[in-house]
Amino acid sequence: MRKRIIAAGCVLALCLSIGFQKNVNAAEENIIDGSRLTHQEESVGYAEKNAKGQYLLAGYSKCVKMKDGKLYAGGTTIATQNVEDIHVSVMIERAQKGDTAWRYYDSWEKTNHNIDRVGSNRALAVEGGYYYRVRSLHSANSDVSSSFTDGIYIE
Repeated sequence: MRKRIIAAGCVLALCLSIGFQKNVNAAEENIIDGSRLTHQEESVGYAEKNAKGQYLLAGYSKCVKMKDGKLYAGGTTIATQNVEDIHVSVMIERAQKGDTAWRYYDSWEKTNHNIDRVGSNRALAVEGGYYYRVRSLHSANSDVSSSFTDGIYIE
């Protein structure tokens, strides 16, 4: 009986320490609207699959730190087959540590017709001292989804 009580106490202590560690890690991470603020070289975000959709296969956003003051950003939409209209809208947003929301920086879009994919990307000169993320809207005929990256710090 004594061994069971000790074992139960150990399990409880382990569970509490794991839960505490997760809370500490979440508090240490800076997250704005689902995007972590990172110092990584690149980030890719994938579109959520629309279970009801029949045309949209995949979509993603990509953000790459090229060098100080330069950012490569883009988005791609892929359909299950050739579709009448396939579209990607790419939006660049930026934030600083301590912000509670992303702010609009730049955007563009591209549409293709009677094909199964569209992609658009650019290299941009950006102001240092900010985290930048890419958010894209993907559509293939009537199917729509979106994706976004984590924030990448540009010096």
